Amino acid sequence: MALVQFPKDFVWGAATAAYQIEGAHNEDGRGMSIWDTFSGTPGKVYNGDNGNIACDSYHRYEEDVELLKDLGVRAYRFSVAWPRIYPQGRGEINPKGLEFYHKFVDQLLANGIEPMCTLYHWDLPQALQDEGGWDNRATIDAYVDYAETMFRSFAGKIKKWITFNEPWCISILSNLLGEHAPGYRDFQLALNVGHHVLVAHGETVKRFRALGVEGEIGIAPNTEWFEPYSAKPEDAAACDRRNAYFNGWFIEPLFKGEYPAIASDWYKKAGFEPPVRDGDMETIRQPIDFLGINYYTGGVGRKGDDDPLGFEAVDVGFDKTDIGWNIYPQGLLNVLNWIRNEYGGIPIYITENGACYDDVKAEGGIRDAKRIEYIKKHLIQLNRAIESGVNVKGYMLWSLMDNFEWAWGYSKRFGLVHVDFRTLERTKKDSYYWYKKIAEVGWLEV
Repeated sequence: MALVQFPKDFVWGAATAAYQIEGAHNEDGRGMSIWDTFSGTPGKVYNGDNGNIACDSYHRYEEDVELLKDLGVRAYRFSVAWPRIYPQGRGEINPKGLEFYHKFVDQLLANGIEPMCTLYHWDLPQALQDEGGWDNRATIDAYVDYAETMFRSFAGKIKKWITFNEPWCISILSNLLGEHAPGYRDFQLALNVGHHVLVAHGETVKRFRALGVEGEIGIAPNTEWFEPYSAKPEDAAACDRRNAYFNGWFIEPLFKGEYPAIASDWYKKAGFEPPVRDGDMETIRQPIDFLGINYYTGGVGRKGDDDPLGFEAVDVGFDKTDIGWNIYPQGLLNVLNWIRNEYGGIPIYITENGACYDDVKAEGGIRDAKRIEYIKKHLIQLNRAIESGVNVKGYMLWSLMDNFEWAWGYSKRFGLVHVDFRTLERTKKDSYYWYKKIAEVGWLEV
């Protein structure tokens, strides 16, 4: 038995997102979001589920903060629903929306929990989508104004800001693959959306600096990692393209002001290019204070003939979580080493990592040993990265509680806390108590 020791100032936390937990979709002046529309469209979300009630955290936030306090974490990553602040995306501010988040943030602070605020976790106001959404550059201006409202209103309270959660999902998953709101299937549209989101990020960082806001600002892309199936150069090249398409496309512009050539050259051959205007790339590469990294899965790949990227994933027998994702902890280490090697020693927070398992209540509690094992394996790889010199500052486990899992509805559970979606009762799982111990002592046994 050995101990895996984390730095004494390492920040342990947990994470959620507004549409997934808040509910109260039509209360206190909140406007419609694209997820209200998407989940209200038959066939888009499993079982016809929606976030109208979700975990009802809008009304139960004090109970949820108490769960965080008892968990012993030092930080909580949450998101703000843009249509709660600006029901039409711009124009009139909804004071009740700001009031809710002030009460919530004050509750966190009163309990010694640092708020880490994500400004955009996918709930674009429907009114802006009706004008073209992220395909319309006017949405960039509306977003920056919304961000400024938050910066000014929460100055001194919130000191860690994340502009966007998972630009790959905002663009590719939602506008090419059609699996998330708004549900389109258009590659050029997806490239347009991804580029405009990155420009909006850069413009928001510029506004943050111009306002002299106290605190730090970053972004949280999602990452995966694929290693070559063989030593063949064509397999390595295929994995390089896949990693550039998923990781590099949304990270390299932040630091180098350019898209990775290995992906952009491939896109150009197919007739697609991001809509770059003069000055865009310089805007995107505004210096950030930290990089958030979301990581869940990865795998093995090789050259393929049926995929637009010339890539094929190979199932080599990885165990999988209940959402069907490979369990590949080594990929987290690979991602972190790649970032350090390519982009330097930027401070990093793991802003999401966790496991989906269909937990069942049993006598005496909820046994979720598989989730504990998943988290443990990833924390070991995270520790290896830190010991190797990667500047990782904290870990936000996904998720504090079971919630609305987007297109999967309520069929997939990631939480440390079980939620009965009929009664909304919260029940701590075994993983909750295990993670509580990690947050308390800062080490784990292997």
